[in-house]
Amino acid sequence: MSDLVPLPASVDETLSLLETGNYVGDRALATALFLSLKLGRPLFLEGEAGVGKTEIAKVLSDRLGRRLIRLQCYDGLDAATALYEWNYPRQMLEIRMAEAAGADKDALARDLFDERFLIKRPLLQALEPDAAGAPVLLIDEIDRTDEPFEAFLLELLSDFQVSIPELGTVKAPTPPLVIVTSNRTREIHDALKRRCFYHWVDYPSAEREMAILKRKAPEASDRLAAEIVAFVQKLRAAELFKAPGVAETLDWAAALVQLDAVALDPELVDSTLGVLLKYQDDIARLRGSEALTLIQTIQAELSQKPLGI
Repeated sequence: MSDLVPLPASVDETLSLLETGNYVGDRALATALFLSLKLGRPLFLEGEAGVGKTEIAKVLSDRLGRRLIRLQCYDGLDAATALYEWNYPRQMLEIRMAEAAGADKDALARDLFDERFLIKRPLLQALEPDAAGAPVLLIDEIDRTDEPFEAFLLELLSDFQVSIPELGTVKAPTPPLVIVTSNRTREIHDALKRRCFYHWVDYPSAEREMAILKRKAPEASDRLAAEIVAFVQKLRAAELFKAPGVAETLDWAAALVQLDAVALDPELVDSTLGVLLKYQDDIARLRGSEALTLIQTIQAELSQKPLGI
């Protein structure tokens, strides 16, 4: 059995863990994450799409050397898909083979619900012992599911166990490290939130977004990076249908670097808005004179202060 990477012992160590994973977090996030890990409680992360909620689970998995088990939520997700299913084709084959061999029917009925016929889905996998330590369980975009699925999760998130009628109760020997995310497309029931520690992941400040950009897109020049961050920050203050997240900022920076951009100009912005914005009404509103005005404004502002924002 390999040596386990210890969990961070303080908020400062948690900040350091995030930083070594190239995640630029703030102290409030590090505090919530530290307490979640220390006290063995799920961490519920809520915020707009693209602000880095999912990335936190990936960084935890990578830096702690734990397996990442991801349950991607969607409309219509049910317990069978998330927890387990019985391998019916294999069970039927077993029945036919047993009948052909003249096996005892009572014994066969008991054997049909043996673990070898169980198809383990993400939630059940997360409760299994692991030599590398308890896995990181990411329940991603819980707001895409419905209330019955939320209710199904309550036992798992409070006691780290699930009940399988044919096998009984399955309990994790060591609780997984649970991250639950929501883009807040709907409100999540209080019963689920009460089982978790809560943290709102907001859009980053200009300073933090600049730090993120320099880490994730170091190829961008200082001038280009400063103009990108200033442009995106102003877009988030505008009345758009969907403001760009950090993920879109990074995509835009990567696209502009590929186009050999050293600074923003109206033609370049107009031709790449589809990387940054995802709704045609937002693109149409910004394209042309609006983009020109915005570029002129940020370039004038940046000329009055250092490029590091």
